[in-house]
Amino acid sequence: MNLLLLLAIAGSVFIFAYYTYGKYIENKLRIDPNKETPANTMYDGVDYVPAKKPVLLGHHFATIAGGGPIVGPITAVVFGWVPAVLWIIFGSIFVGGVHDYTSLQASIRHRAQSIGTIIKEYIGKRGQVLFLTFSIATLILIVGVFIILVSNTFVAYPSAATASVVFLGIAIIFGFLVNQLKMNLVSASVLGIIAMLLAVWVGLAFPLSLSASVWSLILLAYAYAASVLPVWVLLQPRDYLNAFLLYGMIIGGAVGILFANPTLIYPAFTGFHNPTLGFLFPILFITIACGAISGFHSLVSSGTTAKQLDNEKNGKFIAYGSMLLEGFLAIIAIGSVAYLTQAEAATRLAELGGPIGAFAAGVGFFMSHWGISQAVATSFVALTASAFLLTTLDSATRLGRYAVQELAEQKMPGLAKSNHLSTVIVLVGAGALALSGTWSSVWPLFGSANQMLGALALLAITAWLTKIGVKAYFTAIPMVFMFIVTISALMLLMYNNFLAQKYFLAVSAFVLFVLCIFLIIEAWRALMPPKDKDRSVKA
Repeated sequence: MNLLLLLAIAGSVFIFAYYTYGKYIENKLRIDPNKETPANTMYDGVDYVPAKKPVLLGHHFATIAGGGPIVGPITAVVFGWVPAVLWIIFGSIFVGGVHDYTSLQASIRHRAQSIGTIIKEYIGKRGQVLFLTFSIATLILIVGVFIILVSNTFVAYPSAATASVVFLGIAIIFGFLVNQLKMNLVSASVLGIIAMLLAVWVGLAFPLSLSASVWSLILLAYAYAASVLPVWVLLQPRDYLNAFLLYGMIIGGAVGILFANPTLIYPAFTGFHNPTLGFLFPILFITIACGAISGFHSLVSSGTTAKQLDNEKNGKFIAYGSMLLEGFLAIIAIGSVAYLTQAEAATRLAELGGPIGAFAAGVGFFMSHWGISQAVATSFVALTASAFLLTTLDSATRLGRYAVQELAEQKMPGLAKSNHLSTVIVLVGAGALALSGTWSSVWPLFGSANQMLGALALLAITAWLTKIGVKAYFTAIPMVFMFIVTISALMLLMYNNFLAQKYFLAVSAFVLFVLCIFLIIEAWRALMPPKDKDRSVKA
């Protein structure tokens, strides 16, 4: 099949879904554009800061995109590109998009509090503790995996490492110009885009070669700083500028595909079992995380995005729209290796340190067809992919800090008030994982935990919607499906890692499995209350 035709079909389906199913979800959530959002009513200049619509879109999309829509789909393509594409399209529209949008709106109606707080209100205090514990464990996995991925990318593409360092400085200057000197956003954006292109040139001229271990330590220090600084200093401006990189890469890649006109020669379907990954069900659905549904997105929606949303009417565009755009990116990622034979794709993955390197080479090859050198194009894509990964890394650290503080606020108020100590707790676990593991070993566990988090978020949202009288089939059906997938996956991971004598991963899967089962029991009790039980709910 021709890749261009596949992208045209997928893009058309996503646009149609945005204006139909997205509108249906919007009506179900009873969006009120006249109701003030927490970003305005609870403004504090640090976390609660209203952001302009394009700025918040940039932050949200760059944060959720991360490396997930690249790494997962490219890894899962071993089952053939057809199963991966079908899950990405249907998952983004009916599962991931619903999950992200409802998480954002649920948080908005609860003072921009986390999904954990919503669980506390509708499922109970014990449910909140279990959920926060599960979230912290998942976020530590996310931070650890993404440190490994960024380090490997910087080792494979030293020019992208230099460009990324320069880009951080550009983002800080941009944030100062816009937020402190009140520079016009359009003018600052133009200067920022020009500076980012110069960063690519600086990277090619002065490549920075360091070992993966050294990069891991540098990235830990970076994640710490990004977690404790006010959002306007680094998080907001960098994510906003990142979004232009993302848009540029998606458009550039699509135009490159138009000129290159590649045919997908990778097998459409290879079978229901892969010797490395296991059975298509449930492995496909946990391997493709962010490209179809990701529990991490619920933490972003209810963590940082909800605190910056200026108006409820922007929620569909930012949350549902970002998920569909991410699905489109995931299909480009599949195309970046599926134009090769199965053997050529495997060789490229091995030589370039994994999916990010292979993605940069593939999309760089497409972009080279519209006149720029393949080296420049590949370096630009590697910088963009690294920027994806860094946004997830620093946002996950910040969200981990929120979760630790929320968990500690009753028993350990000192820890709850300390941004520094709560950040360190997250990074110690993530650092140990990053310095001792490889992404291919940790990714299935991360995928299972991440997708389970998505199912738990859908559980909390379904409880909220049910309590306010909304028929929540549109969240309940995806919730049940994701529970079946992730419980099956965790059981398989326990078994397989135990047989492979990977006891740390086997025990981690067991702990996540137990936490999840207890939380499901708590939810079941809460959703089956006595008829005379009165609860105060927020519509």
